[in-house]
Amino acid sequence: MTTPLARAADYESFPYLTRGEDFPSIELADPSYRRSAFSPDLEDAQERRVERLLEDSTVVSFHDHPQLLPADFDDVSKFLSSKQEFTAYAQLRTSGITAVFDNWFGMIGSSRRSGWKWDDLVTTLGLRLADIAHQDGVVAVRTLQDILDAKRNGDLAFVLGTESAGMIENELDRIDVLYGLGIRQMGLVYSDSNSLGTGQKEARDAGLTDFGQRAVRRMNALGMLVDVSHASDQTSLDAIEASSTPIAVTHAGARSVWPIPRMKPDHVLTALAERGGVLGIEAAPHTTLSHAHRAQSIASVMDHFAYAVDLMGIEHVAFGPDTLFGDHAEFQRSISSAIGASAVFSAEGLDPEPVDFVDGLENPSENFRHITEWLVGHGYSDADISAVLGGNILRLLAEVWR
Repeated sequence: MTTPLARAADYESFPYLTRGEDFPSIELADPSYRRSAFSPDLEDAQERRVERLLEDSTVVSFHDHPQLLPADFDDVSKFLSSKQEFTAYAQLRTSGITAVFDNWFGMIGSSRRSGWKWDDLVTTLGLRLADIAHQDGVVAVRTLQDILDAKRNGDLAFVLGTESAGMIENELDRIDVLYGLGIRQMGLVYSDSNSLGTGQKEARDAGLTDFGQRAVRRMNALGMLVDVSHASDQTSLDAIEASSTPIAVTHAGARSVWPIPRMKPDHVLTALAERGGVLGIEAAPHTTLSHAHRAQSIASVMDHFAYAVDLMGIEHVAFGPDTLFGDHAEFQRSISSAIGASAVFSAEGLDPEPVDFVDGLENPSENFRHITEWLVGHGYSDADISAVLGGNILRLLAEVWR
C-alpha cells in the first residue's frame, strides 16, 4: 500500500547530509496528506475562541512521533534500519504545538525482534540532537524554562524520551548518561518484560523488580519523568508507590471505556491521580475505542477523556495522541506481528470496527486544533481547556524536573 509522496521541500531533516549517499533514499509520505473529515460545526464566536486558546495556551503533546513514515510499506524494513529520522518540522509549526514529547527511539526499537541495544539508542539520540541543532527555531528541552521560553519566542520544543528502559540492561548509571544526553522522560517497559518490570502483554504480572525500584529512585534523584504507559497494571502501581514524585501515563486510555490490556484500569488511574500524576489520552489506531464508538475517531478518543476527567479530576488529564505523519494504521499492521503486540489491542467478546485512520486525529498537525474545537463545542471553560492542552503537564514537570 502506498500513500502520497513528500515534496522535496518537506525533507528538512539533516540538511547537512546528502540523500542517497549519507542515508537510504526512501520515499516518504506527504505530511500534508489528510483523510480526516471531522468538522466541529462551531459558530464564528466559538471559532475565534479556538484561535485564542491555541494562541494563548502552552500546548504540550505528551506523546507523539512527529516523523514521516514511508510512502510505500515495502520499504518498512529499510526505513526501520536507518537511524536518521525525518521529522515534519514545517507541519509541526502549523499545529499549534509548543512542545512535543518525542519517543521515536523506543518505538523503532520495539519493532525489532532482537530489541534495541544501548549503542542503537545513544547513536540515534546523538543524530536526533544533531538534526535539531541544525533547525532554525527548534530547541531540545532540558528544563521547564526551555518550554516557557519556546512559547514566548515562537519556537518548536522537543522533549526527548524513550518508551522503554530495556536498553540500560542492568546498569543503573546508564540512566545518568541518558539524562546527560538530554533524555527527560523514560518509560519503564514496552510491552515485553525487562530487567525493570512486567510489560502489558505478559500473562503473568510480577510487577516492578528490585532493580526497577532502584531505577525509579535514580530517575527521581536526577529529575527524569517516569512513564508507565506500556507497563503492566502491577508494575504501574508499584512505580506510582515507589516514586517520590508524581509519575505519568503519557499515552493510554481507560479500560472501563474499552476493555483491552493496552488501556489502564480505574484503580491504576485513581492511584496515579492521588499521587499527583497525569494521564495523556492517546489516539493511535485501534486503541481508544468505546462501546458507543466502535470505529475509532475523535468521538471515541474523547469518550476516554470525559471518563478520565470524571474519575481522576480534570487537573490530572492531558493528551498524548501517539500519532505519526503518513499511514499510521498500515504501519501499525506492518510491525504488529514482528513484535507480537496484537494481544494488547484485543479482548474476548469485543467487536471493534477496523479503521484506516482515526478521523479527526490523523496526525500531529491536526490533533490539538480538533481537540480544542471539540472542547469548545462541548462547553469546557477556558481554564480547563488550557489545563488539558498543556497546563497540567507543566505543573507535573515543575514537580519532577529539578
